[in-house]
Amino acid sequence: MGKTKDELYSEMSDAVVNMEEELSAQLSNEAVESGYDAFEAIDLGLAKGMEQAGRLFDDGEYFVPELLMCADALNAGVEILKPYIKTERQEKKHKIVIGVIAGDTHDIGKNLVKLMLSSAGFDVIDLGRDVPPSVFVERAVQENAKIIMISSLMTTTMDGMADVINILNEKGIRNEFKVAIGGGPVSRRFADQIGADGYSSNANQAIKMANELVGR
Repeated sequence: MGKTKDELYSEMSDAVVNMEEELSAQLSNEAVESGYDAFEAIDLGLAKGMEQAGRLFDDGEYFVPELLMCADALNAGVEILKPYIKTERQEKKHKIVIGVIAGDTHDIGKNLVKLMLSSAGFDVIDLGRDVPPSVFVERAVQENAKIIMISSLMTTTMDGMADVINILNEKGIRNEFKVAIGGGPVSRRFADQIGADGYSSNANQAIKMANELVGR
């Protein structure tokens, strides 16, 4: 008897947690051959594993090298599934500029969100880490982006997120962009406080939020 879909997704999740790149690719191929929805396989399989790896990292059981190997296993599966993702055939992909705010160099969460957004059919411009507030605004204008996504994992750098919104207000272009924030210490309350349009606590939620912000 073959595996159920849930069993397969659970194995995909485990492959990511256990840093098994080849197994992740093999199981992702199985998902394609079984005709399962590719985005669902990423969302409920691979990304769940990455979330679990993130929790192990927070608990001090995993460190950066392990997390990077988990990300490699995730990427191996995503590369196989990506061509099969059904995107609404949009004439124009919505653009998102994403980056980690100035003073912060933690970018694993940001990289995962970027990966998931690209898989979901967004055109993602990655500004990297330690990005000054003014650069978020400049690039968003330059790229004609719909959404500015800012990540922070340190309480000491969170004020920079508010600075992005202040600059948009000063330039009189606040209404042209949706601003979304996320990261470990960030909360919905903080998002409301600084006037952000969206907040997400994890990569899966970020996709849902991005879709809502562009009215998909």
